[in-house]
Amino acid sequence: MNTVGHERYRPKLVGIAYRMLGEVGRAEDVVQEAYLRFHRRSAIEGERIDSPEAYLVTLVTRLSIDELRSARAQREVYVGEWLPEPLVADPSADPAREVELADSLSLSFVVVLETLSPEQRAVFLLRDIFDYPYERIAEILGKEPAAVRQIAVRARRHVDDRKPRFEPRADQQEALASRFFAAVEEGKVGELEALLAADVELHGDGGGKAPALARSIVGRSRVARTLSNWGKVGRRGEFRIERRTVNGNPGGMVTTADGGVVSVIELEFDGTEIRSINGIVNPEKLRHLGEGANLRSLLRGLKRG
Repeated sequence: MNTVGHERYRPKLVGIAYRMLGEVGRAEDVVQEAYLRFHRRSAIEGERIDSPEAYLVTLVTRLSIDELRSARAQREVYVGEWLPEPLVADPSADPAREVELADSLSLSFVVVLETLSPEQRAVFLLRDIFDYPYERIAEILGKEPAAVRQIAVRARRHVDDRKPRFEPRADQQEALASRFFAAVEEGKVGELEALLAADVELHGDGGGKAPALARSIVGRSRVARTLSNWGKVGRRGEFRIERRTVNGNPGGMVTTADGGVVSVIELEFDGTEIRSINGIVNPEKLRHLGEGANLRSLLRGLKRG
């Protein structure tokens, strides 16, 4: 399949599909299906496609809407809290090959998008994130521009109500994150409380496949105590935290001594305080990051020890 000349569109296409679906593998599958259809129509059927990028974006958007509609039923019966699959930046990777990382890729942002209808989600992303004109979005969705504008207004209002008030600079975020992970590893409750917003939220996604929070925990003191206890378990199990960028934000990947992936943690900020901590331990959402660790087995071993 001669799509080499069009591979430069892949980061944008994956960026759209991931934000739509919240799943790495499914987003990549959607993009690959779009390339296959493009190849079939242009190379096999001989159809002239004047703008390959526009054609591929249209395909990815429509395929993602179809996928999202079918995924909704599955998520309604999901065990525990649902979080997107994390995108963990590889320090050695070519930045040009990474999915476009930005505030619009944070786990909390993708969770907010989950509350929109598939069409609202597509309109908001194409307009507010990828800066497509309303007329082009109307063509992609087969709607009138006026209708698309109305959808965008409703979606934007919904998302804006849930945005943080102020994002610190990248260097401030890194400094806060370094203090946070050091305090977790050392079990310093007071230090953790000093870093957390009063209404901080702690979220965990185990999907019924690994031990996780039954529901989110809210409040500085409760969250700090929970994190301190996790740090104690981590020290007993000799888990280590590798600092990584997760969905464009400071975070870490928790691994065992032999490199097994236990969890991924993402931090989100409001001013100079941490407002949200998102932890993913569902092994099915970590498979793209390496060999997973059996957290249930590890915890049973610690209890016996």
